[in-house]
Amino acid sequence: MKALLIIDMQQGSFKPYTLRYDTFGVIDRINKLSEQFRKSGNLVIFIQHDGTKENCFLPGTEDWSLLPELIRGPEDIFVSKTTNNSFYKTDLQTILQRRGVKELIVTGCATDFCVDATIKSALTRDYFITVASDGHTTADRPMVPAKQVISYFNWIWSEMTPTQGMIKVESCHAILET
Repeated sequence: MKALLIIDMQQGSFKPYTLRYDTFGVIDRINKLSEQFRKSGNLVIFIQHDGTKENCFLPGTEDWSLLPELIRGPEDIFVSKTTNNSFYKTDLQTILQRRGVKELIVTGCATDFCVDATIKSALTRDYFITVASDGHTTADRPMVPAKQVISYFNWIWSEMTPTQGMIKVESCHAILET
């Protein structure tokens, strides 16, 4: 069983939409992946940041809500997190274990924070991980444009030493063809 993780694709992170690199392209590719996952009976899991302790992304607010362009299905699972790591003090691990998930496809926002922290945590939990190289995004950082941040992290993940699982970086197109 596989699970598609869609991390922090929330309205508050995309104000304005041009804040993040290739916003609409990333949304489109995530939607294509999620449609295929639903059709094949795999899990689609939306992870939303609850920023209550930072007084932002408060549950139930517009900023906390998922981007309206993201397609949702009736069987999709929603997980709330309070740190960059989607596994930390959430029920994500329990959900994955109960469903027999061994393989994760990771997408979302922000490449250099929540996506990275979740990938590294999943790696230490022995999952087989595929990072969608063009399925995650971030904003420009001081002295580093977003496109370069994304490329850099794709390289880092492709070079990481796996645990009992594995980690690879592939385009959404390549993932859809497997």
